[in-house]
Amino acid sequence: MPLKKLLLKPGVNRENTRYTNEGGWYECDNVRFRQGTPEKIGGWTRISSSTYLGIARSLFNWITLGSQNLVALGTHLKFYVESGGGYNDITPLRVTTSAGDVTFSSSASTISSNITASATTITIANSTGFPIAGKILIDSEVISYTSITNNTLNGCTRGASKVVTGTSTSTTAATHSSGATVNCFTLIVTDNSHGALVNDFVTFSGAATLGGDVSAVMLNQEYKIQAVETANTYTIHAKSVASQTITDDNSTETPATSSDSSNGGSSVVGAYQINTGASSANTRIGWGASGWGAGGWNVGEGDTETLRIWTQQNFGEDLIFGHRDGDIFYWDASGTLTDRAVKLSSKAGASDVPTVQNLILISDISRFVFCFGANVLGSATKDPMLIRWSDQEDATNWTPAATNQAGSLRLSRGTEIVGASQSRQEVLVWTDSSLYSLQYVGAGSGVWSATLVGEQTSIASQNSVAYANGVSYWMGKDKFYQYDGRTQPLPCDLRRHVFTDFNTDQYNQVFSGNNEAFNEVWWFYCSGSATAIDRYVVYNYLEGIWYYGSMARTAWLDSGLRSFPLAATYNSLLVDHENGIDDNETGTAAAIPAFITSSDFDLDDGHQFMLMSRVVPDVSFEGSTASSPVVNMTFFPLASSGSGYNSPVSESGVNTGTVTRSATSPVEVYTDQIHTRVRGRQLSMKIESSTTGVQWQLGAPRGDRRADGRR
Repeated sequence: MPLKKLLLKPGVNRENTRYTNEGGWYECDNVRFRQGTPEKIGGWTRISSSTYLGIARSLFNWITLGSQNLVALGTHLKFYVESGGGYNDITPLRVTTSAGDVTFSSSASTISSNITASATTITIANSTGFPIAGKILIDSEVISYTSITNNTLNGCTRGASKVVTGTSTSTTAATHSSGATVNCFTLIVTDNSHGALVNDFVTFSGAATLGGDVSAVMLNQEYKIQAVETANTYTIHAKSVASQTITDDNSTETPATSSDSSNGGSSVVGAYQINTGASSANTRIGWGASGWGAGGWNVGEGDTETLRIWTQQNFGEDLIFGHRDGDIFYWDASGTLTDRAVKLSSKAGASDVPTVQNLILISDISRFVFCFGANVLGSATKDPMLIRWSDQEDATNWTPAATNQAGSLRLSRGTEIVGASQSRQEVLVWTDSSLYSLQYVGAGSGVWSATLVGEQTSIASQNSVAYANGVSYWMGKDKFYQYDGRTQPLPCDLRRHVFTDFNTDQYNQVFSGNNEAFNEVWWFYCSGSATAIDRYVVYNYLEGIWYYGSMARTAWLDSGLRSFPLAATYNSLLVDHENGIDDNETGTAAAIPAFITSSDFDLDDGHQFMLMSRVVPDVSFEGSTASSPVVNMTFFPLASSGSGYNSPVSESGVNTGTVTRSATSPVEVYTDQIHTRVRGRQLSMKIESSTTGVQWQLGAPRGDRRADGRR
């Protein structure tokens, strides 16, 4: 029989059954389509070994007048400016205390009786000065506890870990004799009405030694707040002098001794960074979880703590940024990379700058600074449907007057503004149910006008919009959309696959990213019950096709001012995508497993059994670095469509679906043909790779098929 091409249409379709989608592809991972044929996606390489703190939720690239190529990076803990692979902490300060407002206290004691290695309560001679919850050292064992009752430490975790030179080091639970010394790693900091939260950062200066092992130089550095005990007190873990640029208990934790009885002196100053945010949406249930009167009497009510999301854009060479429900901040690029950002309202001449907003945007037209979901002028009350903008070319003047173009307007369709994006000659604004177009109309006509251009639309998050090739694309809560002058659903062959396996509590984590070199828009999201991003779906707008896969990323930035697309990982690293062919996130190459599986297709007319005795593969390994790159090609025969890929009881016995077991063959550069013995009415084909140094593209394999029996 002549060899027949196995030509399959591009894109992956999960809207139909495997057989209904005959002639197409059904599932894949780490594979894209280019000019109609599937290939393994490109690899990624970390830009440096340096890390940042927290989970990045935003990336923005710009160049200063001094030709510095900078990336703004906002996490749930901090805000950075990346330059040359290093991360400069520019997180704004919330407040700086007066000298003497901050004091320290620590304590040490002894155990009152012998304790076993499994004891979960420990009684000490005197718990005065010990924090409500903390971490102690007895002999060489670290023990954490959750509460104190009189002089008894409760909820003890034995053999806890301590940080040594940035690494968490475990200890071993042991027996201890009565009278053994109890030293506390945890210091109590007193600062009346401190306003701090757990995981906030504070930098101390002017402190004197506590008298023992906790020296002045140890105290006068940046600390992360471990626990908030009261409105006036919180705790930190004493540590040696930081040896790294980024301080998050990176240095060795140091326990206080009985000699550490001083309070740090009267010159201590605490510089508090803005409150940190959540790394994911956290559902809170119970009394006090929501607003007063939100639920029925004696009924626990719930709400959701939203994750920290930033928006940012350059204003000239400077940076304006802010996080949802927070202030607007300004960073002056003419200073040093280590200068902290300040509140925009603190700039000279600032007038009526919004104090709260959902997101920020600077228009391409005439440079207006917009705040969406801002506080009402003259009030601290936030209106989630209110849009406010500054005077033209003046980021500090937000007071409307006849002599300027500052102003505001309120949208009517929806309950809150979710997203905004610069489009062609307009600013698009999404509420939770509608889409508006903002257009500049001039000073004498209200400055900006809003036109409703889409109703009954949804949007997953403020970062789920991508603009490519003159079209805005976004992920909604149950489908995808596009806007090219009119709003319409975007046909999607993976709609059911995506939205039936989606953690709807984590909509706010969804973000999009362009990969212009391959004509792609990517969306990253949390599947099922996952609280961290683990999936992606891709729309190739040039070919009008879809594909998907598994990948953990938290933010994305397309190549533009840099050579490669940039993405943030959960390991607090930035990686260049499409750089290499392997996973080089850690600095050591690891394989990127990739596969694609076809739908079921008839070997002939779908009526009679066929034998496929050989296959001539068409696989290109261009770009591979391995000396002998290889992929596996597997064929799954079926007795009939929908029967499943099951192994038979016997070749001539009861048919359970498959007539002959699947056949897997390696394909390398010099493979001219594969000999197979697969029989069936239908067939499915899979191509996969799982080793380093392999890059592949599948063309049009040919198969030798002839009529045959069941054996």
